[in-house]
Amino acid sequence: MLLVIDIGNTNTSLGVYENNNLIETFRLSSDVKKTDDEYGISLLTILNHNNLTSKIKGAIVSSVVPQLCEIYKNAIKKYLKIEAISLSYKSKMPIKLALNNNKEIGADRIANAAAAAIKYKLPAIVIDFGTATTFDIVDKNASFIGGIIAPGLKIQANSLSQFTSKLPKLKIEAPDKAIGKSTISAMLSGIVLGHKCLIEGMIKNCEKELNQKATIIATGGYSSVLFNNMDGIFDYVDKDLTLFGLKELYSLNK
Repeated sequence: MLLVIDIGNTNTSLGVYENNNLIETFRLSSDVKKTDDEYGISLLTILNHNNLTSKIKGAIVSSVVPQLCEIYKNAIKKYLKIEAISLSYKSKMPIKLALNNNKEIGADRIANAAAAAIKYKLPAIVIDFGTATTFDIVDKNASFIGGIIAPGLKIQANSLSQFTSKLPKLKIEAPDKAIGKSTISAMLSGIVLGHKCLIEGMIKNCEKELNQKATIIATGGYSSVLFNNMDGIFDYVDKDLTLFGLKELYSLNK
């Protein structure tokens, strides 16, 4: 079995694959203050609870938090006795990186682009709704040509409550209507439906630059919040796309 780990700025997503089947997923907070021992014990607790520890034979880690990548790799080596692979722009992959500076690209975005190229018709636009909302664009020739990075839903919500004196913190959920009749519903409209307009507009711009329609794939923690409000603009909602990409990239780099 294979352990795949995607370390984000806020949360870390973990999955266990048995051959091509994703049999378990877990989530941990991303905390740079924790040690490799703390993460190692957390991994052991989760895997032991699911009777998986002895079955894990390989691991791959992607991270947008460099120090956590090393902490996780050390934890996996110490507690699972496995040398984990870390994904980077130097890894073997089924796509070509065609950016101005390939060193800048986040490993999670490489995993998303690789997964899209393997799993879906190209060109494709992957929209990942995490701490940030990112667009990863793979052209018809399987080249990762670039993308878009925008503040995510949670960042927007936190900013409104942080920088205004009367606006409260809120749970991100889809509003019923555009015109909010309360402070909360007005905030949700601005954040969620405003995000919808951003997404629709940027997809049009990207497809114009691609000179053709693209396959639109939504992934990430908040993808389900927007799905029912997007009027069919997403072709697929694939919440485990990044984990799938990591699994495929492990096969190329083991």
